Parts: sequence; structure tokens; C-alpha cells
Amino acid sequence: MSQRWYTREHEWVDVDGEDAVMGITDYAQQQLGEIVYVDLPEADDSFAAGEAVAALESVKTAADVYAPFDLTVTEVNTELLDAPELVNQDAEGAWLLKARITDPDSVAGLLTLEEYNALLAAAES
Repeated sequence: MSQRWYTREHEWVDVDGEDAVMGITDYAQQQLGEIVYVDLPEADDSFAAGEAVAALESVKTAADVYAPFDLTVTEVNTELLDAPELVNQDAEGAWLLKARITDPDSVAGLLTLEEYNALLAAAES
């Protein structure tokens, strides 16, 4: 059974054993505005925790998406290449990539929904 986690960089991650699905939070897509381009990695690309794995461009800015843990990409959501606006329509459902977690210990720094909401509340005050 997968469990959803969050990062301080406003990404969500569904973790199920060694498998993960990643996207950006609704807060992140609101900050970006209308997303017009998505740059995704290739399957089998490997990244260390903290490395940029994808990029999103909007009408007002661009932002990197970071690996929340050491991972190897297993699949990317190619639908977003032709329809990047899907991230704006459903950020919590429009996944960017699927990955294999290569260092299970690197998952330890992820946030629960409650911790993520507290982070947002602290940033707004």
C-alpha cells in the first residue's frame, strides 16, 4: 500500500516499498501559475537526493523539481509533454515520473501531510 509524503520543495511522493510516483503540490502549481512546458528526464536516468530531475516553465517563471531521495527513473508521464496544463488542472493527481528508490534510508526526510501543512502555515505567517 502506498503512502503519500511531501517535501519542503513542494513536491508530493507516493511511496510503495521501493517504488515511488512524484508530482508537485497544488501550492507549487499555484505559485508557478499557468504551466506551459514540462521538461522530464529519461527512463533509467539516476539522480541523487537534491538533484534536479525535471523542470516546469510557466508564463511567469521556471522551477526545478528535485529528487527527494536517491532514485532511478522508471517511467515519465509523456502526456504532460503535449498537455502541461494538466498539472494546473490536477497537481495532486498529475504525476511527473515514476521511480525506483535506490537508497531506502534517503526517504527519511519526507514530511507527512500534517507536517507539510504546518510548513505552509508557517510560511504564510
